[in-house]
Order: sequence, then C-alpha cells, then structure tokens
Amino acid sequence: MLHVNQLYIYPIKSLGGISVTEARVTPTGLEHDRRWMLVDEQNKFLSQRTLPQLVHFKLQLTTEGLQVQHQQSEDSIVIPYQPQTQEYAQVKIWDDICTGQFVSAEADAWFTAQSGLSCRLVYMPDSTQRQVDLRYAQPGQITSFSDAYPILLISQESLDDLNSRLPEPLPMNRFRPNIVCSGGEPYIEDMLAQFDIGGIHFYGAKLCARCIMTGVDQDTAQTGVEPLKTLATYRKRNNKIYLGQNLLYNSNGVIKTGEVLNIHKMANVQPFG
Repeated sequence: MLHVNQLYIYPIKSLGGISVTEARVTPTGLEHDRRWMLVDEQNKFLSQRTLPQLVHFKLQLTTEGLQVQHQQSEDSIVIPYQPQTQEYAQVKIWDDICTGQFVSAEADAWFTAQSGLSCRLVYMPDSTQRQVDLRYAQPGQITSFSDAYPILLISQESLDDLNSRLPEPLPMNRFRPNIVCSGGEPYIEDMLAQFDIGGIHFYGAKLCARCIMTGVDQDTAQTGVEPLKTLATYRKRNNKIYLGQNLLYNSNGVIKTGEVLNIHKMANVQPFG
C-alpha cells in the first residue's frame, strides 16, 4: 500500500531542508516551504545551480523562527517568521517577477558575511499570488518561491532503482522532494493522476525535469555528473531528464508521515527514450 514515508520543507530556497513528521498544506505549498529566498543586488534569486556553497546553510524550525546555522563557521541566526521591515521589492525567479518583502537589515548583513556574497533575504507575503504555469494549472493555483510548482513527490522505490544503477548510491536530499512515498513500484509517481492523503486531493500536474543541482552534494558542496549521467540513459525525453511528479491540489489541511495515498486515477505515461 502506498503511503507517506517522509516529508520535507525547504524554508529558504536553495538552502538546507528540514524533515518533518507532519505539514500543513497551504495555498502556496507546505507551510514555510520556500517562503524565503536570497536575492542578489539585482533582486534575482540565488541558487545552488551556480552557488553550491549554499548547502552549508542548515535550518531548523524553532518557536521564535527559523534558526539558520552555517555549517563551516558554526555561526547562526534566528529569522522571525514575520519580516521586520515594511520594505518591498520586485524580485525575479526564473521568468517570474513578484513582490517580496525584505526581512531585516540584520539578516542581510549575516547572510552577506557568511556567504561572501552581497545578498538580501526576502519573504513572500500572503498578498503575493504567484500563478503556476497556466498550461498545467488553473487560475488561482499559486506557488511560493519554488521553481515552478508548490509540491514535489518522489517514491523511495524510484530512488532505490536509480541507486541500483549508480556507481555509488545517493541520498534523497539530492532531489529535494516535499513528499516521499513508498510501498509501490519504482516511478509509480509518474502515473499518479489523482489521489488523496488524509482527505486532501492532489493532482499530478507535470513530471519534474531535473537540472545540475542534483549533482551537488548537500553536505560538502562538491559537484559531479551523477545522477544526471545515469538518469539520462533511461529517463530522458525531448532532451529533458525526469524524476518526480509536480503536484497541485484543491484543498488545504494537514498531512502526516504514515498516511495512505488513496489513488483515484492513474495516467498513461509516454515512454522514455
């Protein structure tokens, strides 16, 4: 039986993830997931794709806010859940431009000092409504500072199958999913068109095309050609490499590890090659 094995959130885009046992599903994704983002002097988002050293920022949820610690310096800061300024700016993430709220001068100075980059921390206020690509979503379906979709699903069996083909196995954190399911066949997530978890209905919107960020070791920041090199041999279509299913949904609530995925509709999947 297919069930939720693990849940993850990534509060600050492209920084460390947090494993949780339950998560509230909000209009923009799981609660706190990618609601913060580092931007450069042009207010463009920063990412491990070009700055793998961002892996050294590790996060924890506390009652006071997000605790962020730099793995190498061991210095830390607590980011309040609500910004401390009323300063807003138009920030760019891929082709989207949306309103972000700067968190605090203290946060900007800390991240600049720890990263060696001139950067600022922004928060996505509830008033910002970032529409998901209308080719795959309905009007009003929104996301946070994620790449494109509010929730990503991967099965443990898919990673197990990939690892059986790799020279060395890789952990799930290379793929930054929100929901990890288990109990099914490898790549079953490809075919999950409609299902519910705890009464919340989810829809498979689009398979997730993977990028070079999967080659960044989330502990050391070292980069490599795997897993894309191996994935390309059997998960490639139209010059893109896929692993995982991007999800949309039409209700909010709480999901927990151990809960069953009740499948309502399976989809036919175009073969890879």
